[in-house]
Amino acid sequence: MSVVRRRVLVEGDVQGVFFRDECRKQADRAGVAGSARNRSDGRVEVVLEGDEAAVKRLVDWCRQGSSRAEVTGAEVSEEEPEGLEDFATQ
Repeated sequence: MSVVRRRVLVEGDVQGVFFRDECRKQADRAGVAGSARNRSDGRVEVVLEGDEAAVKRLVDWCRQGSSRAEVTGAEVSEEEPEGLEDFATQ
């Protein structure tokens, strides 16, 4: 299994609409570790680490968001994996 790590900065109406909680549920189902947190600039920062195909699916999900969210953009960057084992919301 090839482990990868991606950081996604999600823009739009993504705070206060259960985006982080739904992201955690999606990550748990996919076996992806990481975190999701609200930023002071209104974006949600998502870190995803795991199998390359599963992380790609989660990045794609971030571009759409939860049913209540209105995503207007997602900036994705590659990072070195750190060996994360679970998913946390902050």
